[in-house]
Amino acid sequence: MIHQKPRPEPAALTPRPTASAKLAATLRDRILEGSYVRGQSLREEHLAAEFGLSRHTVRTALATLASERLVHAAPYKGVEVTNLDDAEIRAMQDLRCALESEAVRILNSRHPDGWPDEVRAPILAQIARLRELEVTDAHSWRQLEAAHAAVHQAIIDAAGSPRISETARSLESEVRLLLAGAHEHYGAEGLAEDHERYLTLLEHDGAAAVRAHLDALTAHLLAGSPT
Repeated sequence: MIHQKPRPEPAALTPRPTASAKLAATLRDRILEGSYVRGQSLREEHLAAEFGLSRHTVRTALATLASERLVHAAPYKGVEVTNLDDAEIRAMQDLRCALESEAVRILNSRHPDGWPDEVRAPILAQIARLRELEVTDAHSWRQLEAAHAAVHQAIIDAAGSPRISETARSLESEVRLLLAGAHEHYGAEGLAEDHERYLTLLEHDGAAAVRAHLDALTAHLLAGSPT
């Protein structure tokens, strides 16, 4: 009897990103790094010519960014980069505060004597990444804002609530757009140290620490927002 070797399982195929997904990623990076200023018009025909793509592909990419609230349709103007006004900044910060405060409440009720190392470790790892960027790439605000947002996402994820984590993660692009405006008011230096202090305060002050931390950022952002 001849024994045949079992056939190896085919490797899982990772679908290639579509042309519209690639374009959406490029435009997203340009928005978050400030190459496209807030309120700038993004015209389909210009983008189609620049990237050598059909207007349908461009339209699909812009629809993706609109779903992330990075752009919006402006009457008689086409599509514009989102320009957060005071009300939108406050609303976003209130939502972030609600999600993060609830995550911290869960953590403090579960660990009344202090957060154990296994809870703190993923958060500290994101803070370490932020510190590394402060030293090596302080002028790449797009990377810094992503690392900054990742610290807050790690705090929320530590609560172990999939629904809260999922909701917070769905706001990622909006949060990064919000943080993209922060570098106009303060630099990267000290961000990691500030978030290490914040982590300690969360264990002692709970939701009050979240509110104070986000209110400080809101004050900076409102100082430079459109009237």
